[in-house]
Amino acid sequence: MNDDQLLRYSRQIMLPSIGIEGQEKLLNARVLIIGMGGLGSPVAMYLAAAGIGHLTLVDFDKVDLSNLQRQITHFTGDIGTPKVESAKQTLEQINPECDIETINRALMDNDLAEQAAKADLVLDCCDNFATRFAINEACVATSTPLVSGAAIRLEGHISVFVPGPNEPCYRCLYGGEGEIEETCSENGVLASVVGIIGSIQATEAIKVLTGAGTPLNGKLMILDALEMQWRTLKLKADLQCPVCSGREQP
Repeated sequence: MNDDQLLRYSRQIMLPSIGIEGQEKLLNARVLIIGMGGLGSPVAMYLAAAGIGHLTLVDFDKVDLSNLQRQITHFTGDIGTPKVESAKQTLEQINPECDIETINRALMDNDLAEQAAKADLVLDCCDNFATRFAINEACVATSTPLVSGAAIRLEGHISVFVPGPNEPCYRCLYGGEGEIEETCSENGVLASVVGIIGSIQATEAIKVLTGAGTPLNGKLMILDALEMQWRTLKLKADLQCPVCSGREQP
């Protein structure tokens, strides 16, 4: 690291659990963020600020007026602009040293698996089960750690999945086809709730990449922001899971 980097990241380097070694891991890391909305915005901003070397941003949508209440990488002047481009401009202002790649389309099948294989970690910041299941399958197939988050109304949850023997995957949490689909456009969401969940996703990503602390591997942390209560549940691998049950045991 050069002198400017030592100064920029000095407050993180001071942390015993990060140090120079951990910061160098962040600088060398490649992270894939899928969804540049309410969750992806704080995730990307904090990871860029923290010094992730390469961020790949994925989204096929354009900035809409209704997004601005919670999607904090986008501004009023960005309405009509692809979200990945709007987010890239914001992140470059936060940290011009961060290499930012944009993919302005939905990733499917082989494309998704290819991007997951390139990444050291994937963050699921999308808003529907079909995409979440596809991201999970790609991460299991490529043995890429996955940090998943979701938020709606005044509720949210975060999970970390590190593929491995006897470890659960996202599909283990939702058997079948998932729960009833709910959207923010139909149910609403508090802006600060997606900020809380996204910030924790970014924190868990940094922990996984640096080896700091104890990530939420195989756990589900649930937020009830109306009562400001947290619960953490331990997840078990589903032996009948259509995605991960066929993994070889050591």
